[in-house]
Amino acid sequence: MKTQTFDILTTNAITLEAPGREHPLEVRVTGPVNGHELPLILFAHGFGSSAFGYDPLAQYWAARGFVVIQPTFLDSKTLLGIPDASHQDALNAYLANPTSSMIWRQRVTDMKLVLDQLKTIEAAITGIDLRIDRNKISAAGHSFGAHTVGLLLGARVSSPDGSSAEDLGDQRIKAGVLLSAGGRGGDALSEFAKNHFPYLNQRYEKLATPTFVVAGDNDHSPLTVLGPEWFTEAYHLSPGADALLTLKGGEHMLGGITGYGAQETTDENPERVSLVQKMSCAYLRTALYHQDSAWTEAQKELAESMTNIGTVVEK
Repeated sequence: MKTQTFDILTTNAITLEAPGREHPLEVRVTGPVNGHELPLILFAHGFGSSAFGYDPLAQYWAARGFVVIQPTFLDSKTLLGIPDASHQDALNAYLANPTSSMIWRQRVTDMKLVLDQLKTIEAAITGIDLRIDRNKISAAGHSFGAHTVGLLLGARVSSPDGSSAEDLGDQRIKAGVLLSAGGRGGDALSEFAKNHFPYLNQRYEKLATPTFVVAGDNDHSPLTVLGPEWFTEAYHLSPGADALLTLKGGEHMLGGITGYGAQETTDENPERVSLVQKMSCAYLRTALYHQDSAWTEAQKELAESMTNIGTVVEK
């Protein structure tokens, strides 16, 4: 069955109420021009990016029937005042910011604020108003954004003594996609991560929401003493994550999902991006609409293809 495609529209810089936030909470919305009772993907960007990144994903998902809402978080280079800075310069600026230690928590708050204000968002967009199905909400995130989404899906950040922290999950979210998500904390973290990013001391045993995990088998990170397998642990350690796509040769940007020609992409590969697009979309379609065969068909197509660019395993 061929997936229906739609013409799409994009509305930039909708500002939402966020009392006490250092900067206004702005979101970008991309969605189909036509259709009703549309499913929603709430997308969390990676460190330093913004609502204006990840066009390869946002546009693909919207063209296949999803409304995609992208907030800009406080770690964005656009808010740090260094939009053209290198990743390292942006990281240095982030670590020098006295509020950076709590941005991980603010990100979760921001995502919940977006869901709280869906009515405001719809009213601000001609053509989207009253067309989002509140019962078909999903969330996706890349890298730092995957950490954010993981917490919304049920993962926890442990305190330094190893005890479990509070539940920051949101029951409105029915399915998730974690792209290049960091694995467990504790002994898996590097000294650099332990010293600078204590919120990476995460645990997945409480993540019970249906979740699709995507990892590159060549994703080496200074945040862990493990290798690329660290980015598969969200799948292996959580009861909710029931599918894992591993990209052969894939690095942290998974072939270029952050943007067309994005400078930070070290493994540019349109085939990898295409596979992430297709498999994530198919997974969410079936997770939100159980009668939809998109996931089964996508798996069959991948298995019958002559490419070895990626493999899927399921629980």
